[in-house]
Order: sequence, then structure tokens, then C-alpha cells
Amino acid sequence: MIILPVLFSILTSCTSQNFADTKMSVNKDADTSNGTNRIYIGRNMLTEQEIIDHVKKAINPKFKDWVLFGNGTYIILEDTAIKDKKEKALELMKEYEPVSVGSPAGDISITKLTYTEGWVIGGHYYGMYTYVHPKELENKGVNNPTDLDVGLGGRYKRNKDGKELKVIFVHK
Repeated sequence: MIILPVLFSILTSCTSQNFADTKMSVNKDADTSNGTNRIYIGRNMLTEQEIIDHVKKAINPKFKDWVLFGNGTYIILEDTAIKDKKEKALELMKEYEPVSVGSPAGDISITKLTYTEGWVIGGHYYGMYTYVHPKELENKGVNNPTDLDVGLGGRYKRNKDGKELKVIFVHK
């Protein structure tokens, strides 16, 4: 049974490195005409507004309070009594990060979305998910992604959100 965790560790380090090599950095100089930041994913890019729009379609409308981070990770807050939703989401992100192989933070559950393109990656904290758009994987040459490709891409993005802690949207 030790073989499976070791194999997962090797696959994670290899695939995460490939995903990390993708040019996924925020460049504020990219589109100064309308003041938006663009997330560069090679030659394909998503604006923050596009990420917000996709995530809005991904979340069940019954959840009213949620916070979205710059790389697509969002936290659903079921407790509507929370006053400062952004601060609570930052607190949760700090508590449940960083992502590390072999820990609960490395857990992966994948949901193919119905109302928008892409997938949502869940993990060890109920209510914390990461949106992955197909363009992000296609840019790395993954045209028919496996669950592992999608999951590891989502984990990479969540880890990045855990380090950057940049909130781009709060839905109340």
C-alpha cells in the first residue's frame, strides 16, 4: 500500500511542475484600457471578470455568500451571520493552506460543470473549491484531460491562491 502514495507523489510533482510552467501570472499592464487584470495562460487568457462569470455559473444559487480568489479558488460561507466575509475567507485560506502531497490538503474531488465550461475541484475543506477552465489545460498540450490532469491543475491554482491571498470578488 506504500506504492500508491509514492506513485501519487511522483505524479503530483511531475504534473504540478508542468502546470506551474504555464504562464499564469497576473499582469496589471496587460489591459490598462479598461483597468482589468488578465490571468495569462499562454496565448489564452481569462480576465478576472470572466473567472467571476464562470464561477457564478458553477455555484449552486442557493449559496448566497462566497468569496473568490484571483486564481479561481472560492470559499462558500454558509453562515450568513458572518459580517466580514472577505476576512473570514482569508482566515480559512490561511488555515487550510498550503497544498502538500500526502496531506488532506492534497485531496481531490472533481466535478464537471453543466452550466459553464470546465471543472470544480474540491478538497479537504467543505466549501473550498477551485475552478479550472479547459483553456488552462489545452495550453499545456492536454486536449483530453484526465481527472488527474484536472485535479492537479486545480490543486496548483489553489496553492497559488493560498500564497497570494488576492480576493477579486465577494458575493453577498
